[in-house]
Amino acid sequence: MDNVIRVITGHRPYRPKGFVVRSEEMDDKFIVHNYGHGGAGISLSWGSSALSVRETKGKRPGAVAVIGSGIMGLTSARLLQDAGWDVTIYTRDVYRHTTSNVAAGEWGPFSTHDPAVSSDAFKSQLEWASRISHHAYTNLTGPKYGIRWLEAYTLTNTRLQNFQGDDKIADLFTYKADLGPGEHPFPTAYVQRMVTMQIDPGVFLRQTVADFQLAGGKFVLQNFANVSEILALAEPVIFNCTGLGAAKLFGDDNLVPAKGQLVFMPPDPAVDYMTFGGVDGDTFVNGGFLHMFPRSDVILMGGIFKLGDYTTHVEHDETERIVTEHQKLFADFG
Repeated sequence: MDNVIRVITGHRPYRPKGFVVRSEEMDDKFIVHNYGHGGAGISLSWGSSALSVRETKGKRPGAVAVIGSGIMGLTSARLLQDAGWDVTIYTRDVYRHTTSNVAAGEWGPFSTHDPAVSSDAFKSQLEWASRISHHAYTNLTGPKYGIRWLEAYTLTNTRLQNFQGDDKIADLFTYKADLGPGEHPFPTAYVQRMVTMQIDPGVFLRQTVADFQLAGGKFVLQNFANVSEILALAEPVIFNCTGLGAAKLFGDDNLVPAKGQLVFMPPDPAVDYMTFGGVDGDTFVNGGFLHMFPRSDVILMGGIFKLGDYTTHVEHDETERIVTEHQKLFADFG
């Protein structure tokens, strides 16, 4: 615990039915919605934004407003610029203060929906968005955007029957292997290994903002109290990328917060892999999958996934639990 340098909380915009990408006419405005991605906003950003920009097909590019400067707002804005639109981002907070900036950043489009209530159409949309987003990120790997390939290990005491995650996109995760006792250094009986991308949100968001501004994009700091204030904007086309704010602004009762908490420690260059789970296998901390990610600036650990919890304070008992579970996991590492 003496090595903890920072603890942060954030709220994922979670919808059991899955994220929303659709368009509608409101007064004389054309509204495109792109929100509700749960714990996979960064992972799905380019793909979901591509779906949302596709909603403008047949319209002549002109002035467009994007509401929100998180990952969905920024990637929607960049794709709109590529399509010839003149984009202004209206936002309450600069990107540094968005939920996206306090995300863990492993590429894995999970924790997005409840499979028992989401439709087959949504599941197909999720696969499409995942593939497009994965392709986009592979074109951006390197230090400039803070993206690198890392091994990830899912720890369990029972051999997993299937790939950890959605089998429909299992081909996007390379170097997969199921390791048994004696084939790995972890204290659990079994480990499932894969390689995926790690995305440093701070680096990626900062560079994407720079790209947006270099392409002529503008920011306006503005907080919207209701949808009428949004409809009063001059732009005829408006993208709603407000995340959790869409619950109040557009009356989405299916949208709820999923509180997360991350613990940061000093970096260790020798740690070049990610882990999911703890010594008892499949360790959950208040609904969140225990995980450890190394970055160049910190080692981060999580996590909790508290549905319906709007509180913003750090929970010290959760910090201690996250640290203690990771202490057990690495206690015997030489």
